[in-house]
Amino acid sequence: MGALNIVLTVLFIIVCIALTVLVLMQEGKSAGPGTISGAAETYWGKNKGRSMEGLLVKLTKVLAVLFMVLAAILNLNVF
Repeated sequence: MGALNIVLTVLFIIVCIALTVLVLMQEGKSAGPGTISGAAETYWGKNKGRSMEGLLVKLTKVLAVLFMVLAAILNLNVF
């Protein structure tokens, strides 16, 4: 069972690094001057889910769930 523990630990480290990189790649959610004038209701604001930023958000959610699952499994000390 030692090999499984090593594989899960390596996978956990890869997920940690990928999650850190994805979070750093995302834009801030701060309200800029465009929100006052209604610039957030442009084409790019409405279709943000289909853009690269939307993809980054979805990948971050998936990796965060994977991070939590791997952390719980590694914490069981069954291996």
